[in-house]
Amino acid sequence: MKRKQRQEDKGAPKWMVTFSDLMTLILVFFILLFSMSVVDAEKFRAIAESFQQRQVLDFLPSAIDFESPKDDRGEERREPFAEGEFGETEHDQTMDELLQEVQEFLETNELTEVISATRDDRGVVLVLEERTLFNPAEADILPEGQAFLNKVGTLLVAIPNMIKVEGHTDSVPISTFRYPSNWELSGARASSVIRYLLDNYELEAQRFVATGYGETRPVVPNTTPENLQRNRRAVIIILDPTYNDGNTF
Repeated sequence: MKRKQRQEDKGAPKWMVTFSDLMTLILVFFILLFSMSVVDAEKFRAIAESFQQRQVLDFLPSAIDFESPKDDRGEERREPFAEGEFGETEHDQTMDELLQEVQEFLETNELTEVISATRDDRGVVLVLEERTLFNPAEADILPEGQAFLNKVGTLLVAIPNMIKVEGHTDSVPISTFRYPSNWELSGARASSVIRYLLDNYELEAQRFVATGYGETRPVVPNTTPENLQRNRRAVIIILDPTYNDGNTF
């Protein structure tokens, strides 16, 4: 008696079909979870604003019309200004006007060769060479330097900005009874500038910080007498309110 040959099934094994169906269901499940976890940022912000700016049950059964938010008069409500759209522009305009006023003063008084006024991300930066304010190796304000500090004081009274004053020296060592090193000299010069402004103008001491950098931050190499002179300087920074380096105050 001949045995019947077992007919083999064609195609994939049955277990593989079941396994594929299971994987498909799991994939669909995770897609649903992901879709439910994604938040519409615009609608979320609109809802948050509706709770801040109106009573939920005042005029609409819904907290807010997502498609076209309206104000209480039925007019389309504008979104708040984005960062840098308007408020930051006002800061920029104020700082630019301040810079222009300082530069005009320098030109009128022929001080542009010894005092520079620029602007960077910190704010308006005034750089005064040593000879403008101090005698060599001293930290007392010269009478000639008081005119510019008077202008700075007048400007600072009119604005609320924080002020940072930096003292810088060249690399030539100093060792005197009052100033054992360039650290003490640079710190004393920064403090003298602040003390003069506080003594002569109604300014809050909390707005100021004095920093002495000694010889550690030269603007040019200390290789010639001219470069040494440039590195001996005081820097007054009228800080931009939006600036924060984490270490200034």
